[in-house]
Amino acid sequence: MKISVIGAGNVGASVAHLLALKSLATHIVIVDVKEGVAEGKALDIQQCSPLENFAIDILGVTNDFEATSASDIVVITSGMPRKPGMSRDDLIATNANIVKAVTNRVIQYSPDAIIIVVANPLDVMTYCAHVTSQANRNKVFGMAGVLDMARFRTFIAQELHCKPSDVDALLIGGHGDTMVPLPRYTTVAGIPINELMTAEKLEALVQRTVFGGGEIVKLMGTSAYYAPASSTVEMIDAIVKDSNRILSVCVKLEGEYGIDGCYLSVPVVLGKEGIKKVLELQLTSAEMNLFQLSREKVKTVMNVFDSLK
Repeated sequence: MKISVIGAGNVGASVAHLLALKSLATHIVIVDVKEGVAEGKALDIQQCSPLENFAIDILGVTNDFEATSASDIVVITSGMPRKPGMSRDDLIATNANIVKAVTNRVIQYSPDAIIIVVANPLDVMTYCAHVTSQANRNKVFGMAGVLDMARFRTFIAQELHCKPSDVDALLIGGHGDTMVPLPRYTTVAGIPINELMTAEKLEALVQRTVFGGGEIVKLMGTSAYYAPASSTVEMIDAIVKDSNRILSVCVKLEGEYGIDGCYLSVPVVLGKEGIKKVLELQLTSAEMNLFQLSREKVKTVMNVFDSLK
């Protein structure tokens, strides 16, 4: 299993480190545009091997996409991170050019690779990578829903003082302030969440989740990276192990939920072929209204990207 990570910034380096710790690949390649950064981080991670008990070839290169040749999975983290006061949508023009160029180089050397997009604004960058690659939708998708669910589960666990892994939750829609948390699919050790907290408290946690990324940007001055990296590796784990995990990922909808041609996070089955199946939930009218609002927002940003072509 060969996995390449494009971008050696905070997210990319964290992804590569976790992949090594979990031994999810035999070969890991890190690519960055800045001379020496990928090489240095690859060497640093490699030196963890005797301490963390992994034996993996880790290579860092500067703009040498030939080194990624025959990758099974490619993670695209390239792009400018958000700064305080900047929305994900503000990043469109800059990051679209980066993701398009990177995707072209990726498919030149690994035409059959599964591509996971992490760059923001996530939904539109997934669109950019998919259109550029011309691959089937099962091979090009974005990380967003897993991260949003992790934040929601964390906030619930903190409120209830319970183990985070006992919390199951589901979110759909765009990655941003129009995401759609689904409380009726949220449980703690099988107990419906509405039996454990008031509707007002739950709504407060929903809102904190919606603006979870922005909260971190305000605190650190840049985008989150530990949780996004863990979320990406959770998806890779499902693919590498062909475990048929049901996770919420950003994918092009082709008629599901009555939506065609828009990139939104919905639950899918993940395995060695990438997305094996897109699951279509029976949403209530209120949930569907929120989902449609999310679609309209994402579609508006997609139109901005189209105008840049």
